[in-house]
Amino acid sequence: MRYTTIGSGERARQVSVICLGAMKFGSQVGDAESFAILDRFVERGGTFIDTANNYQFWVEGFTGDESETLLGRWRAARGITDEVLIATKFGARPRTPGGGLADAEGLSAKAVRAAVAGSQQRLGMDRLDLVYPHREDRLVPLEETLGVLAELVEEGQVGLVGASNHRAWRLERARRLSDDRGWPRYEVAQLRYSYLQPRFDIPLPEAGHMHATVDHLDYVAQENRDGRPLALVTYTPLLYGAYVRADRTLSYPYEHPGTAARLKVLREVAAECDATPNQVVLAWLMGGDPAIIPLVGVSSVAQLDEALDAVDVELTAEQRSRLDHAG
Repeated sequence: MRYTTIGSGERARQVSVICLGAMKFGSQVGDAESFAILDRFVERGGTFIDTANNYQFWVEGFTGDESETLLGRWRAARGITDEVLIATKFGARPRTPGGGLADAEGLSAKAVRAAVAGSQQRLGMDRLDLVYPHREDRLVPLEETLGVLAELVEEGQVGLVGASNHRAWRLERARRLSDDRGWPRYEVAQLRYSYLQPRFDIPLPEAGHMHATVDHLDYVAQENRDGRPLALVTYTPLLYGAYVRADRTLSYPYEHPGTAARLKVLREVAAECDATPNQVVLAWLMGGDPAIIPLVGVSSVAQLDEALDAVDVELTAEQRSRLDHAG
């Protein structure tokens, strides 16, 4: 495993360069398999796990407590403390059972404090390592959300703060506002991103997903060059298995000529590296500018091992150039 640093100053944390997504743990992935995956991740040096306070409320039979609650049981059973960073998200949990995103809790000061307390209880953590607003809430002033997060950091209830599914200009505005007020700024951004690029004139079918744009990537890279650390974590990097499984099809936004061209080069490079297309995608993400921490969701130990082996895939400058310019 390799490691990178997120955050700055005394709150900086070293984490594995691959983050394990726990969205389906305790729901679509049962307890025994979830524990096996988590154990294997730690055994192989993984130290960064991602969840949210609403996973997976949209699946029939589940409430949204499942992922955090399972992680809390696993931490207690294995004696996990500070050696593994657990990131969680809030703001997109329905306020009433059976509700949807239109009924989300939002990012008011009251909602943020209640969400943090709920996650602390489910995870069994007095201090949450990293928290993200799960999505933007334009009905609440940024000052209110950022202010309560600053209070929670000062109180020792939260370590690092980040933002998930925020537009680039909202990230910039929030970070500048935090600097002006002397508050901890968002130091991690979480967005959707992979090697294949969708059309941006067509919405993604997944409600709530925000794909990283050229502006996001440019902003993150420049902030890091300027000494203002901003880590980028990206979800759905393997597109639900579509790179390697014939039974997984790409959604309509990916149906354009660039997709075929990029897939051709991806498969060529994978053969040259004696790697799977999934592993090349992850290596491409981790080795770019900005360097990306891929958030990988798996449902078996075998899938996890394939993903973690990507850490050992070294792309040459020529291979990266071909991948970058395809399509």
